[in-house]
Amino acid sequence: MSESQRVGTPGVASTKAQRSRAASVLTRLPATLTLVAVVLIVGVVGQGLWSPTPQQPWWDSVAYGLPALEQGRWWTPLSGTFFVVSPWAYVPTIASFFWVGVLEWQRGARVTLAYFVSGQLVAVLATALFLFFASMAPWPWAVNLAGMLDVGPSGGTMACFAACVGLFASPWRQRGWIVVVGLTALGVLFIGGLADLEHAFAVVFVLALTRSFRIRLASVRERRLLAFAVSLALGVIQIITQIVPTNGPFGPTSALDGSWVEVTVDVVVILLVTNGLRIGRRWAWVLSVIWAAVNTLIAAFYLTLSLIFPVDVPLEWGDTDVTLATSTLWLAFGVYLLRTRKAFGTHRRRALGAQKTRRAPAAPTPADARALIKTDGGGTLSWMSTWEGMEYLRTSAGIVPYQHHLGVAVALADPLGPPAGAADSVTEFIRAAEGAGLIPCFFSSSQVVRDVLPKGWRALVIADDTIVDLPGLAFTGKPWAHVRSALNRGEREGVTFRMTTLGEETWGIKQQLRAISESWVGDKGLPEMKFTLGTLQEAADPEVRLALAISAAGDVDGFLSWLPIYGADGAHRGWTLDLMRRRDDGFAGVMEYLIGSSARTFAEEGAQILSLSGAPLAHEAADDEGRIAQLLAQLSGILEPVYGFKSLHRFKQKFNPRYELIYLLYRDEGDLARIGPALVRAFLPDATLRQYAAAGVDMLRGD
Repeated sequence: MSESQRVGTPGVASTKAQRSRAASVLTRLPATLTLVAVVLIVGVVGQGLWSPTPQQPWWDSVAYGLPALEQGRWWTPLSGTFFVVSPWAYVPTIASFFWVGVLEWQRGARVTLAYFVSGQLVAVLATALFLFFASMAPWPWAVNLAGMLDVGPSGGTMACFAACVGLFASPWRQRGWIVVVGLTALGVLFIGGLADLEHAFAVVFVLALTRSFRIRLASVRERRLLAFAVSLALGVIQIITQIVPTNGPFGPTSALDGSWVEVTVDVVVILLVTNGLRIGRRWAWVLSVIWAAVNTLIAAFYLTLSLIFPVDVPLEWGDTDVTLATSTLWLAFGVYLLRTRKAFGTHRRRALGAQKTRRAPAAPTPADARALIKTDGGGTLSWMSTWEGMEYLRTSAGIVPYQHHLGVAVALADPLGPPAGAADSVTEFIRAAEGAGLIPCFFSSSQVVRDVLPKGWRALVIADDTIVDLPGLAFTGKPWAHVRSALNRGEREGVTFRMTTLGEETWGIKQQLRAISESWVGDKGLPEMKFTLGTLQEAADPEVRLALAISAAGDVDGFLSWLPIYGADGAHRGWTLDLMRRRDDGFAGVMEYLIGSSARTFAEEGAQILSLSGAPLAHEAADDEGRIAQLLAQLSGILEPVYGFKSLHRFKQKFNPRYELIYLLYRDEGDLARIGPALVRAFLPDATLRQYAAAGVDMLRGD
């Protein structure tokens, strides 16, 4: 085979794969492609691709609307579907079939055609029926639309778009509906065209059919988020309608014709309350309800004047048409706030579960957490919940340890208490955090917590807990060669192993340990990480044991700290590795020596397990774990030069552990933007902006 043939082979295979994927797409979207083809063919035959359709002599015969139905042209709702008003409108029209394709990909051709056809017919016929009755009143907007004709498939494509939103996973489904309903309402109120009215009826039809928008079932957080979004939208709308002409049900307006005083006051109020609504503050809710009522009363006053005086009443402070339109939105917003009043009851921050009454029980303390761990046992990371900086929520079943950073309540590990009470503790923590306007999440939690989470919560694997089973442990065979080699070398060089506590050691040994730690921290350029990574301060706990490697000259070559793992009977079930430090000129393999010697000691004492902890961001993400997991894998690669998480993970593999997944558990992807910075602050509470910048430079350079 020639060189050119060998080089061309991969390209041929790639071309075949691309053709196969294209054929797969074509076979899965027959309805969408057929509808697009019909619209384009009709555009060519009817010349609509290069000249406006209303200028054609057959316009009245194909266009739909109230006049066509009144004159007996019953076929127009179907015939008008495949025409487009003007050549430029073909671009958004063809683009709107994207959602038809999405729906067909998810639900199939039959369901898609049913939504498209029924949505188009309902949009056209319901609009005609509404205008038939509305035009009987002296309503200029309705009378004007009642005499118009229209063409286009937008009613059907809008119905398919709404149906796609109904397929979103919660809570994105509720948020998607908020966007769809909001945009539709704005189109009717401020643009007021025949197509806008048709779109509104198509959306209402799908809403009534699917019943997929149930705000009363939304969480407290979702209700606050909706109030926050609507409040901001109201401010933006009032500014836009002040500078852009509108033509809605309340009449046409001109640019800069409204009341700047009214808009300014509304925007100022919105800026004051919007963040308070997001975190559920009661004062923000009260002020929003009052202001919604004020806007509604102003609109009622204008409407009353217009009924008493049929001619326009000149008012110095602005155009009443804009005021009536925006006040309609304020009225709807006020009704929503009243319906969701229970979601807005938070006050200034205090510990979760804390009461303002004098008789309220005292908040849990680290001593309470220790007592509960010794009574009911805990996981491999439970002892970390007794460290400085933790807060505690007392639940009906135990205690949930957490930290509060940047508006996020980060629960650490699993709830403390009987395993049977984990579900109640998780539920009560979520309720308390949301009630305080915080984002709840669970960090470094086990499968126990994941199994009792509310429906819809997400799970992200952040580490693998590396566990060595101690019963029957023997460093024999090839898998343990690295550990045996380190133990043998330590013995040859006269190294002494000692299991102790920091309080039992001499001043000289303590100074060496501090010097080793300070040298390690200085090399990093960032402070020692905390939260799930201890320091010598945590190692000073009498319950924490130290493993020392003492050289023949009396120097500390390296040391480890071990956190206790308690069983339900109050006995030590095992130990968790925390600190790992070595002297720069200590003997090679000192860490393997220390871990191997510690494992022997704990096994002789009757411990069951040894946890080497999980290296953060070192989990190898599988293809089916989602995009967020893949992004974390990329982040791990960026951080590797600074903290070496993957290197640490590879080191722990020398001890042939089994793995248990460690999770970050959160409500949905929308929370990750807040959870990420909160975790950074939890791990590096003392880092300065300069240190962050220097670490960023190191990452970019790969140092």
